[in-house]
Amino acid sequence: MRRNQSRTMLLCFGFLIIAHSTFADPALERGAYLVEGIANCGNCHAPQEPSGAQPLTPLSGGPPIPTPSFTAYPPNITPDKGTGIGGWTPEQVVTALREGRTPDGRILRPPMPVPFYRRMADDDANAIAEYLLSRQPLANNVPPSQYKVPLPASYGPPVGHVVAPPRTDQVAYGGYLGSLGHCMLCHTPLGPDGQRDYTNRLGAGGLVMQGVFGRIATANITPDLETGVGRWTDEQIKHALTTGERPDARRLASPMPVAYLARMSSDDVDALVSWLRSLKPIRHQVDRQ
Repeated sequence: MRRNQSRTMLLCFGFLIIAHSTFADPALERGAYLVEGIANCGNCHAPQEPSGAQPLTPLSGGPPIPTPSFTAYPPNITPDKGTGIGGWTPEQVVTALREGRTPDGRILRPPMPVPFYRRMADDDANAIAEYLLSRQPLANNVPPSQYKVPLPASYGPPVGHVVAPPRTDQVAYGGYLGSLGHCMLCHTPLGPDGQRDYTNRLGAGGLVMQGVFGRIATANITPDLETGVGRWTDEQIKHALTTGERPDARRLASPMPVAYLARMSSDDVDALVSWLRSLKPIRHQVDRQ
């Protein structure tokens, strides 16, 4: 009996050591916080229900994303060597994230938010790579995406050394988090050229999206008093981001990664709100019926 008790204690102690070593890696912890939080990778790269994607689901590929210009099939980004990124090095994952280039030289295509990820700090990019490669490998072949428009030849020159803004600058750091969350990829409407009009209508909403959630038009998230969130208090914006409930008690549509944003620290959500407050107000009424 005593021998069994000793063996049980040793096993428990061993599990505690493993658990401690896992969570003691700051980069791995940071990567998990970003992937399962603001970066919301599973919002595209994981199986979804109409009610929305959930954190900590296998990143084995998501449902198709149909648009007039393409139908994209988000790929498997688990470390499976046959169908995922298991043969990639951490450095190659970072290059794919920030430069949109795979180890075999292919250019990643929309809607992968590479233009936003080019701002990703070195530490955060490395942390995300470490976390993705630490996940459970899952074999899953994803259909090839179909494009009707020319693909980007590149996203620009190689990304050099990048440092995140100081957390003490709430607006700048909130903007950095918004870039990691690629908020404006969904909340900026298309211009006459068929491209998102980031110059004149950043955050004005109205982009029509279609998926397992149905068909919706994204909201105006600029601080315009009549058509945006200008009349919402900071607490109301924070509540909507982390619970999915608007001040009028209506629910945000499921493409909004509420379950991921709810995992962010309170300080980071505050910074995100400060950044949203700093945007140029744009009068743009979005019909969301």
